[in-house]
Amino acid sequence: MQTTIKTIPILPFGMLNAFLVTGAGGPILVDSGLPGSAPAIGPVVKAAGLEWNDIKLIVLTHGHIDHAGAAAQLRALTGAPVLYHAAETGYCMGEKPVLRPTRLFGRLFRMTGAIERPFPPVSADIPMDGNIFDLKTLGLEGTVLHTPGHTPGSVSLLLPSGDVLAGDLAASGILLGGIALRGRPERPPFEEDPRLAARSLEELLSKGTTRFHLGHGGPLGAQAIARHANRLKQL
Repeated sequence: MQTTIKTIPILPFGMLNAFLVTGAGGPILVDSGLPGSAPAIGPVVKAAGLEWNDIKLIVLTHGHIDHAGAAAQLRALTGAPVLYHAAETGYCMGEKPVLRPTRLFGRLFRMTGAIERPFPPVSADIPMDGNIFDLKTLGLEGTVLHTPGHTPGSVSLLLPSGDVLAGDLAASGILLGGIALRGRPERPPFEEDPRLAARSLEELLSKGTTRFHLGHGGPLGAQAIARHANRLKQL
């Protein structure tokens, strides 16, 4: 079965994306969006010819509200287990995130308090505590890799096609991401450790990754990501 990646627009114009990955073993949701995002996700699931209970796994790339906020709701709807890295447990269970703005928009966004709002906590049914989790152990396709930098427990889902769903390890576009200039890589509004993010991006590139699907903006090709990683290393 050919793997397909469907972008789920949680916010319009690529400002915030989740993803539906369908492949051997069954479909996977990558990220959950903001609290209450099920009505945005449901039509994409249905358009793929699926029902909620067809979802086999929910992967959270990290524990910020815009990526994990609806995870508890989606677990209840799908019955699917939630996987995230153990280093994100605090954020996913309600701890306020460390917010290190990367540019003016991040500083202004932090002042709104939006990313620090509480959301329904979600425990990990499958807590990942190493650097690699092969989804073959669950009968699914792909490898989850620990790719810290944006947050300590950020992960990326690498598929055999060379596509990777990398959360907020990079972004593209303007402001939050998306909207315009989506082919231009940018740092996300917040980034805890840019040099560690660069190392994670280079690790993904070393595995032959060709296309990066992002939580804000994207997708981006390998050359754009390589240039972005080089810039991060200079910070």
